[in-house]
Amino acid sequence: MLSKIVVQKNPDERTLKELNVSSWPIWAKEVSEFPWEYDCDETCYILEGEVIVTPENGEPVSITAGDLVRFPKGMKCRWKILKSVRKHYSFSE
Repeated sequence: MLSKIVVQKNPDERTLKELNVSSWPIWAKEVSEFPWEYDCDETCYILEGEVIVTPENGEPVSITAGDLVRFPKGMKCRWKILKSVRKHYSFSE
């Protein structure tokens, strides 16, 4: 089980196709800051924007366009969106 945020910078097209990322829904959010808790694992691919996600009792993680990111179920964190974000996302147990 993952216990931290995993960021893959600029994954290749093959990886994105294998995951079928283009079929995932899109979520968008303007510059803002808010707490979040993951009730299941989430994988997302950042299309636009820049965000710093700080896990509870953890170090800040910088995430930008082109990153493939995995967040573990149960993680509590704070999102600080520096540039409006658009991302594909997929949830799993």
